[in-house]
Amino acid sequence: MRPILLSGHERALTQVKYNPDGDIIFSVSKDHVVCAWYSHNGERLGTYHGHQGALWTVDVDPTSTLLATGGADNTMRLWEVKTGRLLKTWDFPTSIKRVEFSADGRQLLGVTERRSGHTGSIVVYEINPDVDAPQSDEHVLRIICEDSKATVAGFSYLAQYIIAGHEDGSVSQYDAKSGELLYNTQVHEADMQITDLQWAPDRTYFITASKDKSAKILAADSLEVFKTYQTDTPLNSAAITPVKDYVILGGGQAAMDVTTTSARQGKFEARFWHKIFAEEIGRVRGHFGPLNYVAVHPQGTGYCSGGEDGYVRVHHFDKPYFDFMYEVEREQAQAKAQASL
Repeated sequence: MRPILLSGHERALTQVKYNPDGDIIFSVSKDHVVCAWYSHNGERLGTYHGHQGALWTVDVDPTSTLLATGGADNTMRLWEVKTGRLLKTWDFPTSIKRVEFSADGRQLLGVTERRSGHTGSIVVYEINPDVDAPQSDEHVLRIICEDSKATVAGFSYLAQYIIAGHEDGSVSQYDAKSGELLYNTQVHEADMQITDLQWAPDRTYFITASKDKSAKILAADSLEVFKTYQTDTPLNSAAITPVKDYVILGGGQAAMDVTTTSARQGKFEARFWHKIFAEEIGRVRGHFGPLNYVAVHPQGTGYCSGGEDGYVRVHHFDKPYFDFMYEVEREQAQAKAQASL
């Protein structure tokens, strides 16, 4: 698997995202610039300029028409993907740590930081899919996170729930219409921040990554923990792959926390685990610093990672990746083939 190296950022990557078709990758970093790349060859499609501070988060709507970004300049912004035109800026008292569109693209969620007297919150706006129509200034929902600030959040299937991961390692489930807290459960070790939350394709379950060196798969409706993947390094990101039953985990010890910062020591690898058997099956090296985000191609044909080293690495899976099977999976496949004869 020879990676394509994308070097368009001057500082550490914070998030990378495929559009729903998987032909474009959007990347944001601490250098104020949003980049768009063609995923098949790594050619840069364009950039989006306007933010005045480090960027923390990016998401694209289901039709690849609208792009949302959030950053340390205390703004959440909406862009037209095709032209790079800035459509809307929402101002906040603190920085925006995560943005996400609902599955139908009609709502946009933002997670605000808790700082200097301002409580952290989750805000939701109604989005007009027409790029020439005005966007609302007023949020339709605001959830105040009193106990522990939310670090990540997103919409479940049919935008029924808003699921949030918190700084104290807990996960909350809110009613997406009323904002009422339905359930909160301690999923990761206490006071070990949840660093990422990514959905399965149907949004009925999701995976969390945490500083406690583990990733977990949970049900969106019950918040029951299905699987735990325990590693030896703090995790910054975790993704579920379609097609094959794998999860990809990314992280690594930050340079200031490591006495010897060789790549081996820092454990700067993308780790592949079997989703069902919870066994590690392989690692992909390459970054010279922690992996800050891992995103999987929507068709399951590859993945990309954004690192502290300022690079995006894009991998297209080879045939052996799809051919690899556990014995039990091979037997199932054979039984299915025989049944269809």
